[in-house]
Amino acid sequence: MPEHDFDTVIRAHRAVLPDGERPAVIGVRDGRIAAVADPGAAMTAARTLETAADEVLLPGLVDSHVHVNEPGRTEWEGFATATRAAAAGGVTTIVDMPLNSIPPTTTAAGLAAKRAAASGRIAVDVGFWGGAVPENSGPGAHAELRALHDQGVHGFKCFLSPSGVAEFGHLGPGRFRAAAAAISGFGGLLIVHAEDPSVLDAAPAAAGRDYAAFLASRPDAAEHAAIRLVIETARATGVRAHILHLSSATALPLIARAKADGVALTVETCPHYLTIAAEEVPAGATQFKCCPPIRGAANRDLLWRALADGLVDCVVSDHSPSTPDLKNLDTGDFGTAWGGVSGLQVGFSAVWTEAAARGHGLSDVVRWMARRPAEIAGIAGKGAIAAGNDADFAFVAPDAAVRVDAARLRHRNPVSAYDGRELRGAVRRTLLRGEPAGAAAGTPRGRLLARR
Repeated sequence: MPEHDFDTVIRAHRAVLPDGERPAVIGVRDGRIAAVADPGAAMTAARTLETAADEVLLPGLVDSHVHVNEPGRTEWEGFATATRAAAAGGVTTIVDMPLNSIPPTTTAAGLAAKRAAASGRIAVDVGFWGGAVPENSGPGAHAELRALHDQGVHGFKCFLSPSGVAEFGHLGPGRFRAAAAAISGFGGLLIVHAEDPSVLDAAPAAAGRDYAAFLASRPDAAEHAAIRLVIETARATGVRAHILHLSSATALPLIARAKADGVALTVETCPHYLTIAAEEVPAGATQFKCCPPIRGAANRDLLWRALADGLVDCVVSDHSPSTPDLKNLDTGDFGTAWGGVSGLQVGFSAVWTEAAARGHGLSDVVRWMARRPAEIAGIAGKGAIAAGNDADFAFVAPDAAVRVDAARLRHRNPVSAYDGRELRGAVRRTLLRGEPAGAAAGTPRGRLLARR
């Protein structure tokens, strides 16, 4: 008989479980959760861990929207740095976006290059999105989409407007509908950067240091029109569709009607849209530039209401870093700066700070930032403290103060819209399959994932 029941036992004074927040004892065997019991349960293990009096045990968070940028633009980020930052923020699973790397993940060869770059270097588990671009989405050109699906990508990202990088083209309405029909045919998921290029072209061009001018260059109407196209296409083809990084609340009535009608539609938003308002962005502060943009405080309130009501399904980072020179920090020109917010490591603290102030609990944050991203992306064994799942955990002190210092984050480059912000909720320790993750692990223990 074995000397112990489990490899590790975790005694949590408070744990966020699928049925709510309560004390629990969790038994871990072979990297998986083997038992979840009440505090009085007798469990023996080679190692016992206990939460501190001010800590809560959460499932490892799942961030399904991360631009790692490797290979090809590794100086922007990279698998080693991105996954260490994820672990430091309580995130134990990320899904890498198919663009900003060279090659992009639009072919089986591109996926192989990604996996080779990541292998042996990742501190958390990593899955991959494929990309739908003009080259693989025209009539008779869908073989690469099917090949990527068969090799386990979690779905297919496309842009309805220019992506910002030449090697990842956007889809016009015709090719978008053709790609949706093909992806629906093999049961895939289509995830969409939804901004309408004709609306963007008609808007005033962004230039200079004034954030209001940049905001005017990406109007709400661009998201509204593009989301209408996504819904119409999903309704016509039956494809499962997911709206990426919703920033505009004007589209919420469209989304509500579509969901009520049974359209297979899910929606994400991001920490920066929930915790920062346009009115707070200083002139020339290009670290806040992203597309679609951070909008006003009233819009932010409506996004929170939609999240609370379940109309918006999840919160993920859209971590889209670059080198500091591309952010034009010296000139502060919003017109030419790279658009992307770097926030992978601080997403939990940012969201929890605002969520707690609005009366939400940790169970809500776990639903938005762990369970629903895992479900939408089709990631098995993640997102909940439940028997059979991977033993991925974040030990957090929800009332501990956190002051963000971009220079001390584990992202490759010290640029972040959260720099200097006073937040609440410290991640003290992260476990991946029951073992330390990130800098505490020494050897990277992450695995490459495929769609469930």
